[in-house]
Amino acid sequence: MGMAKLPKSFTAFVEAYPQVGAAYGDLSQAVATAGPLDAKTQALVKLGIAIGAGLEGGTRSQARKALEAGASTEELRHAVLQATTTIGFPAMMRSLSWVDGVIKEAAEE
Repeated sequence: MGMAKLPKSFTAFVEAYPQVGAAYGDLSQAVATAGPLDAKTQALVKLGIAIGAGLEGGTRSQARKALEAGASTEELRHAVLQATTTIGFPAMMRSLSWVDGVIKEAAEE
């Protein structure tokens, strides 16, 4: 699986505001390297945060990043299941549909 394409809205934003885009990239890199978590663990943590916040785009993005970092589909789904007792069954099911969409897209590549 190759590097996922960035959303058009994000690339358009970076083109319109290159300094902000560069600063965001620098902050992202600084956060990623600030501690001992590997890329897969970071993506799974961020997946949980996105699910908890109800962010469809963020959930899909972190699911793609977790797959790229070596997470299995079972690990992704298990991470989503953790939301059941934290934010509720309906929210977990919504998030699972988003993650399953990413898994399906990855299988079709």
